Amino acid sequence: MKIVEPSFEIQDYLDSVSIAARLEACGRVCYKSEDKITEDSALPFITRIAAHGHNSVLEMAVVSFSLQCPPHHIQELLACQPKYLVVDRTLGGLLVTGSIRAFRELYNKFGRNPLVNNLTGMLAGELPYLFDTLFDRQNAIAQDADVVIERLSLEEVDKLPAPLRKRHRFVSVRFIINRAVTHELVRHRPCSFLQESQRYCRYSQDKFDNQVTFIKPMFFQEGSEEYTLWRQAMELTEAKYLKLLETTTPQAARTVLPNSCKTEIIVYCNLEEWQHIFALRTSPAAEPSMREIMIPLQREMQGKYMLND
Repeated sequence: MKIVEPSFEIQDYLDSVSIAARLEACGRVCYKSEDKITEDSALPFITRIAAHGHNSVLEMAVVSFSLQCPPHHIQELLACQPKYLVVDRTLGGLLVTGSIRAFRELYNKFGRNPLVNNLTGMLAGELPYLFDTLFDRQNAIAQDADVVIERLSLEEVDKLPAPLRKRHRFVSVRFIINRAVTHELVRHRPCSFLQESQRYCRYSQDKFDNQVTFIKPMFFQEGSEEYTLWRQAMELTEAKYLKLLETTTPQAARTVLPNSCKTEIIVYCNLEEWQHIFALRTSPAAEPSMREIMIPLQREMQGKYMLND
């Protein structure tokens, strides 16, 4: 049995890698298969993920566009009620940000809409491994001369006025926490989540050191009677879990695992939603284990992204 402290990591280093590499790095957290990442592994992994419809992984990268176009085109796009996209009106057009999944699903439903077709066509040119199976190049709609679509870089998004930047700048954070805390985190509906899967992870394997890892509880002082009782309960749980694995599958054996189990979860959302999370999860009324991780994260996020501007 292993006991670790809760922790977090702002994944800003993923902002500088390709979309394929970003999606692979996030997706492999579910299966704890990061050891399989190589220079050439991203495209096969992501292509396979997309083909099997594991769409949650495709939520872990967003792209932003600036659209300059006549009002009737704007109304046509808004009439599609684009799900999971952040859309803001700007002078003469729109600012649109969405995940790879959001744009794929938008095209599937409204591919004949001129702006949807043109936006997806740009993404198919940049990310053919994610869009060529969807995008119909033979029936692509020619872009109007009075429509200008520009793919915004992350640097350009960071230079937007503060209200727009908070809505269109997305940040991912990888947490190592217990499952009680993740049960609360996933209630934040605007976020995207990827979590270590007890269904697939077999903790009797060498890569897990043949043991179950638990998060140290903040409620009990180490050495106290309560802490001793907690540790004994975790040791018994681990023994029962490992015994079950001798004759059954991880998805069956996991039924004995408690909330104290360590898990990894990636939370990805815009800065506006991070502000909302911190407002709820750092207050004195919040669950103590949540506050334990969210208060230091809020300080670090404020230093990096000036949330209070």
